[in-house]
Amino acid sequence: MRTFKVFIQGLVVLVLGFGCLSLAYATPSTTYWTTCTPDVQPYGKWHVTYDSYFTVGRKETKKGDFPTDIGLTMGVLPYERINMEVGFDLLEPTDDPLFFNAKLGTPESSLYEGSPAMSFGVWNVGTQDGITDYDIWHFVAGKTLPGNMGRLHGGLYMGSTHTLRSSRGDVENEGVMIGWDKGFYPVKEGDRQFNRFMLAADYASGDNAIGGGGVGLYAFFTPDVSLLVGPVWFNDEDLNGDYKWTMQLDINF
Repeated sequence: MRTFKVFIQGLVVLVLGFGCLSLAYATPSTTYWTTCTPDVQPYGKWHVTYDSYFTVGRKETKKGDFPTDIGLTMGVLPYERINMEVGFDLLEPTDDPLFFNAKLGTPESSLYEGSPAMSFGVWNVGTQDGITDYDIWHFVAGKTLPGNMGRLHGGLYMGSTHTLRSSRGDVENEGVMIGWDKGFYPVKEGDRQFNRFMLAADYASGDNAIGGGGVGLYAFFTPDVSLLVGPVWFNDEDLNGDYKWTMQLDINF
């Protein structure tokens, strides 16, 4: 695992170095709360995100707001049938804020007519052994539903036995994920057509740091700028606290 972690860190630094950025952070493509989506950033696309998770109407001193996630992800493969994204997160305020991620995926109907979209990757590759090295591997498959019913995704995940544990200390390092999204209210901006809004929901099993889910609404101001708002709840409230609200600003360029 340490060898792979060093490889991912080196790959991200190399790619971003070629991009001539002095500083960049990233988060993997997600549905809402989880990574249960086969979506991968296309080649040359940069994705900037600013995610916050906060309590509403409660004066909590423990297990309150989560650290803010500032990030950027980049698509690095120039192919139609297979894509790859790499990036890293900066979570502040924390003692060890840096996390890496990478994902390889293929879109719908790329392998054969009607084939599902699929992705395989790893996220939350932290820098401190036994503290932030969640090293969560995941496989996701997704398909557009008939009758304009949106897209449905399902997947599996497995992470470190040292860090993916319940509030009781039990090992909870694997589980299943499910996600759904549906765009609506199509509009046209120049020669580009997109949905002004999108509903999204997902869930991850497991009494651990990522176990939980939520449902929210994306508002697209342009095809490349969106804001997501909605609640997130958790399987282990003794670990993550009560439900929180999230606001996520995403920009593609």
